[in-house]
Amino acid sequence: MNRSSHPFFPAPHTGVPSTDEMLKEEHEVDVLGTPQGSVLGAPQGSGPVMSTVVNIRSETVVPDHIVWSLFNTLFFNPCCLGFVAFAYSVKSRDRKMVGDVIGAQSYASTAKCLNIWAVVLGLLVITAVIITVIVITTGALVRRPY
Repeated sequence: MNRSSHPFFPAPHTGVPSTDEMLKEEHEVDVLGTPQGSVLGAPQGSGPVMSTVVNIRSETVVPDHIVWSLFNTLFFNPCCLGFVAFAYSVKSRDRKMVGDVIGAQSYASTAKCLNIWAVVLGLLVITAVIITVIVITTGALVRRPY
C-alpha cells in the first residue's frame, strides 16, 4: 500500500487529519496487532477466520474434607472419631498431591464417613446431656416443697 498516494480516512468534511497524522495512526494500528491497512472497528473482509483452541486438562477433583475433619476434631470428637477423620483427610490430601486419585478418593470417602459418624454421635451426646440436665433440674424443683 502506498502511504502517500491515497488518504487513510477519505472524508469530505473539514476535520480531515493530515497525512502525517494518518500515517501515525496507521502505525499505531499495526503495532496493536491488527492487519496492516485495516481499521479498528471496521467490518472485516471475507478472509479465513482464525480461532484459538485451549486444551485444559480435566483433573478429577477429590474433596479431602480436611476443614470438616478439623471442625469435628475441635468440637465433635466422641471416641476420637474427629481426630481419626482428620488423619484420613490428611492422607487423602497427600495422595492427591502425589497424583494417586483412587487412593485419595478412598481416604476421602473414609474421612467423610468418620465425619458423619462424629457429627451424629456428637449431636446425640449433646442432646442427651441437655435432656439429662432438664430432667434433673425439673425433678429437683418438684421434690422441693415451698
